[in-house]
Amino acid sequence: MSTFLPTNSRNAFLPTSQVFSQDPSQLLFNLTQNYIDIANAVNIREISQFETVELLNGQQFFTTGTAQTKRFGYRKTFVLPATAAGATTAVAHGIVGATVYTHIYGTCITDVVDNRPIPYASAAAANQQIEINVDAVNINVINGAAGPNITSGLIILEYLRS
Repeated sequence: MSTFLPTNSRNAFLPTSQVFSQDPSQLLFNLTQNYIDIANAVNIREISQFETVELLNGQQFFTTGTAQTKRFGYRKTFVLPATAAGATTAVAHGIVGATVYTHIYGTCITDVVDNRPIPYASAAAANQQIEINVDAVNINVINGAAGPNITSGLIILEYLRS
């Protein structure tokens, strides 16, 4: 890793070239350090898997008061069923022990055949917006009364555990 960073810095970028010593004892040290750098870079990257079961997502968050203790992020993906204009759809998430949600988002396809982010904020009218919130049991998606029907979608929750 870069030598100008603080010793407690970690990043996922590795040097593109490496010069190794020809001294056998120094070579062993170089190879060991190179392996540690690669393992650390791989282990702190975000994992781009979106599954309907809980997965570690590779994110690490600080812990207030103890900077050396990291909290790991989790991700779970849900299918959003059809939701009529003006209706609310509740999707049970089955997540127990989440202390904070770090990302609550999704996308949907509407019956005017367009793709929208969730949450969706309409520039035309507040009653065309799509709201999303999470309670202890459900993901709640509220489709605006003047918006198009949602035909399908995906919701992604990312969170920390205690």
